[in-house]
Amino acid sequence: MKLATKKYYNVVEKYGKDILNDNKVLSQKKYMQHRKVSVYDHTINVALLSLKIAKGLKIKVDNKSLVRGCLLHDYFLYDWHVNDKSHRLHGFTHAKRALINASNDFELNKIEKNMIYTHMFPLNFRIPRYKESVLLCISDKICAITEFFVKG
Repeated sequence: MKLATKKYYNVVEKYGKDILNDNKVLSQKKYMQHRKVSVYDHTINVALLSLKIAKGLKIKVDNKSLVRGCLLHDYFLYDWHVNDKSHRLHGFTHAKRALINASNDFELNKIEKNMIYTHMFPLNFRIPRYKESVLLCISDKICAITEFFVKG
């Protein structure tokens, strides 16, 4: 792990330790998000990239909310690749499902809730209201593209 990445990973661990060690969150390791990247690893990638972008662009953010919202943005808890009517429109519906699940299992502030609910903008037409939400939207798309096209 590069030194710079380790610095950001320490921030993710500091603010997301309870999330990263939660049994339901750990279960996301068995669900693939993009190719060979699990949902669990994808959310960590998104958190790391969001922190790097904020730092690189000198955007003052609430790091705790940024990390926690990123780690929970895909907390839908199912394999979206399985053909099932309950998640047929996954791209349009999983943000709301993730917010419901995260709200049931964790204490969330208004920034974290908005991050999770709006992270699929513009697909779901829910407009991000905070800098942290916009960073999540951007980082999620970059990570998705990278994870899909980079062979691993």
